Amino acid sequence: MTTLAWIVLSGIAMSAIALVGSIGLLLHPDQLRRLLLPLVAFAAGTLLAGAMLHMLPGAVERLGPRPSVFLLFLAGFTVFFALEQFLHWHHSHRPVGGERLPVTYLVLIGDTLHNLLDGLA
Repeated sequence: MTTLAWIVLSGIAMSAIALVGSIGLLLHPDQLRRLLLPLVAFAAGTLLAGAMLHMLPGAVERLGPRPSVFLLFLAGFTVFFALEQFLHWHHSHRPVGGERLPVTYLVLIGDTLHNLLDGLA
């Protein structure tokens, strides 16, 4: 098989796999409510694994195994986690005593779209 054929088949396979996440939009609301938190945790773990297993070794290779590389990684993780928590908990327009639900619908839709476009690219 030619290189172009492998590229096209891989792109189609990645796009099909990316569409698996959109199945969540077809589920019954009760089923989806039970699955949302584990799916978001899985997505967060996947992103962290991608950062730690792919990007961090590249940074160490380029900058050397200095403590500053790992400290910058931890600082970035902490800052973005704190920013997410601040925006979610303190910038919501719900009453003070109201129930705060995770923004899992937005995360799932955004992740599905991102994976689809990534697969097409």
